[in-house]
Amino acid sequence: MSTDEIRFDDGAAYEHLMGRWTVKVGEPFLDWIGVAPGGRWLDVGCGNGAFTELLLQRVAPAAVQAIDPSAAQLAYARQRLNAPAPVQWLQGDAMQLPVPSASQDAAVMALVLFFVPEPAAGLAEMLRAVRPGGTVAAYHWDILNGGFPLAAIGAELQRRGTPAKLPPSVSISTREASEALWRAAGLQQVRTTTFTVEREFPDFDDYWRSAASSNTVRAQFEAMAADELRELRERVRERLGAGSGPLRVSARANAVCGVRAA
Repeated sequence: MSTDEIRFDDGAAYEHLMGRWTVKVGEPFLDWIGVAPGGRWLDVGCGNGAFTELLLQRVAPAAVQAIDPSAAQLAYARQRLNAPAPVQWLQGDAMQLPVPSASQDAAVMALVLFFVPEPAAGLAEMLRAVRPGGTVAAYHWDILNGGFPLAAIGAELQRRGTPAKLPPSVSISTREASEALWRAAGLQQVRTTTFTVEREFPDFDDYWRSAASSNTVRAQFEAMAADELRELRERVRERLGAGSGPLRVSARANAVCGVRAA
């Protein structure tokens, strides 16, 4: 099991791979955390802007500060939201957020927490950034329990003895670990839930193309001989029960939410 650094710098490839999944979970997540419209939001690890765009559409924020370490992802996000919007794009680290203390009504991480090398430090920064009574929340794939959208590929790679990379803090992705982290940070009204979502691909080929761009499996694909890769592809197809038509794939994410003490 490898947990080397996983970087995302191609906004278009990320959109095909994960941006659409981000929205699938983000919609029920925003309804669940229930922050009132018109607030000031901090989107930590905004990536290519998929979740930021969803924020604008669903909660009508007064302002959003969207932060990501990748200049390329931020460039894609700016282009994505080229219409006037109350968004400030900032390049920065989740463990050293470039925002004033107590300046936000809500701070969120969408599919990010397990990429933060020190999740407790990242959470502490989110907590610092929100005002007393503000909301701190996150959602992340339930990777260790098979909830990742590419779980079928991961299972076949594991069977071959060449497992896919895992995020450096994958252990925090379980519901129990997330809740414990939020409580240890002193957040109040801590609650958790799990969202199961489904995405339809035009066919198996489209699913496979999206997976091939993933930093978690691309290195393994590139290291295989052509016949090995064909065999892997067919085994994944069989595992998913994919035919010649549309393919529905389900995934599962855990979410956690709490409130900063007054």
